[in-house]
Amino acid sequence: MKSIFYYQGHHKKVATRIKEYINSRDGFLSPQTSRSPRAVGDALESLVADRFESFLGDWCSEYSCEFARRAMADMAFTDVQGIYSVIDVNTHREGTSFNMPNLISVERLARFYESDANVFSLVMIKYSIEGTDLEVSDVLFTPIEFLDWKCLTVGALGWGQIQIANSNSIRMIERNSRKEWMLQFL
Repeated sequence: MKSIFYYQGHHKKVATRIKEYINSRDGFLSPQTSRSPRAVGDALESLVADRFESFLGDWCSEYSCEFARRAMADMAFTDVQGIYSVIDVNTHREGTSFNMPNLISVERLARFYESDANVFSLVMIKYSIEGTDLEVSDVLFTPIEFLDWKCLTVGALGWGQIQIANSNSIRMIERNSRKEWMLQFL
């Protein structure tokens, strides 16, 4: 079953809403927080999670942002079609050179994708910061199967960890089929 939400491009509108919302917010970073990429990432994840259900609008029939620290999701929603999407929020500070975020373990994704009604998605927030002023330049919200394997790699942790090879260069294949993506993966 293909998700109308993703395959008809509705996820892009949510990405735009996230970007506009964060850029409209002032004063959510302190001088201490702004110096730490991890603290900035946590602050951005919290801002997004608090409002994500409203960004989804009528597409959302159920939403949760209550997950354990080591869970594969930061947020999750079930859409009106009954598709369950888990979302991993990542951030990328522009102007940095090494950016290789872990997305999900090979084993977890394989088990999660045993059901066609499950989707693993990524929200990548690209930002720059000056003092405590943060500006988002881009937000990517996409299922993992829309990411081109040319920008992904599998790290040697456990059964393997799917990673973005370089957050400065993310390549997309819009409306890529899960089957095609998994065949390339295998």
